Amino acid sequence: MLIPPSSDETQAVMKQGEAVTKLTRTLPITYLLLSLLASTSTVAQNSASHPEPRARHLGIPFDGTPGPFNAITDVAGVEVGFKTLISGEGRLVVGKGPVRTGVTAIFPLGKGNSKSVFAGYFAGNGNGDMTGTHWIDESGVLETPILITNTGSVGVVRDAAVAWMVQHKYPGQFWYPVTAETADWPLNDITGQDVTTQDAWDALNSAASGSLAEGNVGGGTGMVCNGFKGGTGTSSRKVELPGGTYTVGVLVQCNYGSSSQLRVAGIPVAREMKLQRRCVAKKLDPPVLDFGGKPAPVCEAGVATTADGMRPPEMGSIIVIVATDAPLTPDQLKRLARRVSVGLGRVGAIEGNESGDIFLAFSTANAGADQGNGAFFDPSLSAVNPKMTNPTIERLPSWKLDPVFTAVVQATEESVINVLIAAKTMTGADYWVVPAIPHDQLVEVLRKHGMQKQ
Repeated sequence: MLIPPSSDETQAVMKQGEAVTKLTRTLPITYLLLSLLASTSTVAQNSASHPEPRARHLGIPFDGTPGPFNAITDVAGVEVGFKTLISGEGRLVVGKGPVRTGVTAIFPLGKGNSKSVFAGYFAGNGNGDMTGTHWIDESGVLETPILITNTGSVGVVRDAAVAWMVQHKYPGQFWYPVTAETADWPLNDITGQDVTTQDAWDALNSAASGSLAEGNVGGGTGMVCNGFKGGTGTSSRKVELPGGTYTVGVLVQCNYGSSSQLRVAGIPVAREMKLQRRCVAKKLDPPVLDFGGKPAPVCEAGVATTADGMRPPEMGSIIVIVATDAPLTPDQLKRLARRVSVGLGRVGAIEGNESGDIFLAFSTANAGADQGNGAFFDPSLSAVNPKMTNPTIERLPSWKLDPVFTAVVQATEESVINVLIAAKTMTGADYWVVPAIPHDQLVEVLRKHGMQKQ
């Protein structure tokens, strides 16, 4: 079990986070140097001891009780892996970069277990993609790992998942892998399709339980969230019910919204910050234009920024994966997926027309109760086996679900804020700068409203 940090450790991490934030917004050249230091980097990652600060380290208050890792991996059996791709700098050349992208892989029961689980999905707004959902909606069964990447790489990642499942002898002759996306434009060479089969395999093979890296990792590497640097975030909640204790875990890939919409602890924090709008680390000739058709200015020294205006309003998406060990059936899991929208509403999301807000929930309970299409190729499960008996399924009664709904809402809210706190300023294609949220200003605003824990 992970021991929660002491107050001294929390203060140390908080100070470290504030120092990093100040560093990443001091000089325009700093943005460039950070990118150059990270260039030509391709990293497969799984767990981490949280070198990045998290929302609770800054004293941001949340409802509910998290699990030991405060991550989706608090649900026993769930494993997560990442492949992060960062290379190149300067003007965008399609097919060459700069590259700021990656792949995230999630196994409901771990990469060594091919049993199917019950699942349900819901789209708050459908301007996005998540493959494999037709069969989930039809059967209520999830038979594959879940992968998240950028919009232009869904196809190669989906096909890589099939090849990986063949290599690992999953039951069956065909599958509908779940692969979701958000658009990491303009930081990444999104139309260059730089993600490869091997990158997807690296993410799958690196999957592990335990503490998870957050921010600029995996599929979330080049994303923008609520006007600041976005990416990957996670959280969990313990749920006490009559007859048992369960866990709900959430993982998000956050790439939507503007800073003016953002709510932290219910406060529209960015409206009280001193922020310069969209900027670049270096001018190009011809200059880079923002969404309004105006040349983007060079980032001012010592001034915190926001990415608002860099791209059209609501041009982005968020993918949310909910895991639980509570014994829920597909209809109940769809109900859980719907509650993600409530959690996103807490942080200011409106699920706009240009956004792909797609959510999937699964339960690790009742594993293998329905092997879907794979049952026809497993002699012990085949429909032609005369000795085959119907499985017994455990299911929570509906009157017990409110605390589970609450856990989804709380963990979704915290996952999004964890993204913002962990993510670091990134310079990408055409020298666009997407800044980390300024920790010092955020803490100052929350203290002003009495919403920051000392």
